[in-house]
Amino acid sequence: MRAVPLRLSVAAFSAALLLSACSGGGDDDKNADGGTTPSASAPAAGGSTCAVDKLDTQAGAVNAAPGVGDSGNVTFTITNTGDECALAGFPKLQLKADGTAVSVPQDPAAVAQTVTLPAQGTASFTITYTRGDGDKAIAAKKLEFGLAEGSGKEFDWSYGAVVLKDSKTPDATVSGFQQAGD
Repeated sequence: MRAVPLRLSVAAFSAALLLSACSGGGDDDKNADGGTTPSASAPAAGGSTCAVDKLDTQAGAVNAAPGVGDSGNVTFTITNTGDECALAGFPKLQLKADGTAVSVPQDPAAVAQTVTLPAQGTASFTITYTRGDGDKAIAAKKLEFGLAEGSGKEFDWSYGAVVLKDSKTPDATVSGFQQAGD
């Protein structure tokens, strides 16, 4: 009869040991020098921030919204044509039409992260939008892509008008930068 309580004790001890190994608390996030691990939104130590003029940006996979009220998405692929650099957080995007520009907000469900791009390395981001028409939409002709600092690049927007939630906010979001390729 003693074997049953001993087995239960061993099982309980094993479970406690496994759970303590999964704990995120304590000083586990400290480096050997006592500092903390950098957050995902901070550029890697020694890395420089990517410059727009050193990034080749192309529209890739497209799931265009077929009609008014439908949602679509466009994925852009970025190739680093310069030295290793880092993309942090979210791209800065504006939809433009005949002298009007509206900023595309960040996807509230997306998590900002830093992506380190070696020379010729690739990353991506995705725009999700709702197609619109008439007064409650922006008949976008261009999309401007930029980073937190510096100027941007313009691309043709051929995916239809985008619904406006109000005069300054499109019914569209942009994901954070994601590592692409192998």
